[in-house]
Amino acid sequence: MKQYYDTRAQEYDDWYHGTGLFAERDRPGWDQAVDAFTRAIAELPAARTLDVACGTGFLTRHLPGPVTGLDQSGRMLQLAREQAPAATFIQGDALSLPFADGSFERVFTGHFYGHLQEGERERFVAEAQRVAGELVVADSALGPDQAGEQWQTRTLNDGSRFQVYKRYFTGAQLAEELGGGEVLHASRWFVLVRA
Repeated sequence: MKQYYDTRAQEYDDWYHGTGLFAERDRPGWDQAVDAFTRAIAELPAARTLDVACGTGFLTRHLPGPVTGLDQSGRMLQLAREQAPAATFIQGDALSLPFADGSFERVFTGHFYGHLQEGERERFVAEAQRVAGELVVADSALGPDQAGEQWQTRTLNDGSRFQVYKRYFTGAQLAEELGGGEVLHASRWFVLVRA
């Protein structure tokens, strides 16, 4: 997975912007959905936040309060430092967070939880609960004719292909899986849950 994200780093935000290989996709209401989604993140109460698997910092820059971003990909972190210069960034493992108990008020993660397989999910939630009192998970919404769990072949701009495990959620499903919580945002494309 690290190789996939290192390779994809320069084009990762194409997905949000609808550029590159995503330019021809038919995604009605996409731009408005991205705006509403990022606004919901920006409207969270300010908190000392750890953004786990922060990627390019596209969502990191919307988080209110002091933010530390963590990602395993050095290339992603280079881009994140440019997009969210006020945040602190650390390269590390999301399943073994390099922080003491209670170091943060909130753990946030965007489009990471849906890539975790059984066993990894439990490890991540336990680590998040260890370092913060609140967990906020942003991920992809389950569409009406879509399998909730799938292996996808993802092709990058250079033609390279990667097999990627991905899950999709309704807000209620994600909240229940996280042990209960509040659905902060749900649209055709995105869900945001606080546990």
